[in-house]
Amino acid sequence: SSLNTLFIWRQLAVPLSSNSIRGRPAGEAEAIRLGYFSPMAAFLARKSLQALRARQLAVPGQALLGLHNYGMRFSAHPYSTIKEDEEREQLAKEISKDWSSVFERSINTLFLTEMVRGLMLTLKYFFDKKVTINYPFEKGPLSPRFRGEHALRRYPTGEERCIACKLCEICPAQAITIEAEEREDGSRRTTRYDIDMTKCIYCGFCQEACPVDAIVEGPNFEFATETHEELLYDKEKLLENGDRWETEIAENLRSESLYR
Repeated sequence: SSLNTLFIWRQLAVPLSSNSIRGRPAGEAEAIRLGYFSPMAAFLARKSLQALRARQLAVPGQALLGLHNYGMRFSAHPYSTIKEDEEREQLAKEISKDWSSVFERSINTLFLTEMVRGLMLTLKYFFDKKVTINYPFEKGPLSPRFRGEHALRRYPTGEERCIACKLCEICPAQAITIEAEEREDGSRRTTRYDIDMTKCIYCGFCQEACPVDAIVEGPNFEFATETHEELLYDKEKLLENGDRWETEIAENLRSESLYR
């Protein structure tokens, strides 16, 4: 508003000083200046009053108080609009909320209500049913599709299931190495079946590709070791795992047979 007032003053003052007053006596020039600036002074006074009232509008009653200080006994009602009244009401609500929040914080600090609420929540869960288990003495259920430690299975007769088709070498991590030879009866059996468990990503591709369910990922997940070499599984280690977990593996495969 100050910039607008200065711009209007300059626009009105420049023509007057350059055209109307030049070459006239001092008294006549002063009379012309006063007569010329009278309407402009009234206009600037109105603009200044409006700008002052706009700044005081945020506090209710401040605009009216300012008018009384200048000796102007006017009511604030003719100048107010619906929008201004709504702004005053909104400001009053915000001030009320601020005081409410201060009062609430004071009560919380004095009576330690937040601490009491936290203790009540602790006591509530203290008497609820326990959801934790005492691992490793207690273990939660595993999904039949759980992919854990690898194992090579046998038939009930004791014959190895693996037919050395090498489809399990689809392994994207290239963790499986197989060597095979043909037997006298024409069948093929593996002479070497190694899995580098440090490379395995447990994707299950080897189990899905096997046509005879020979290589599987069993339910065992507790096979941590102290050395790297212990995680390089050979055929004997895999067959040992299969013999150990055959019951669980067979049950899981039966339960998932409809979805494979």
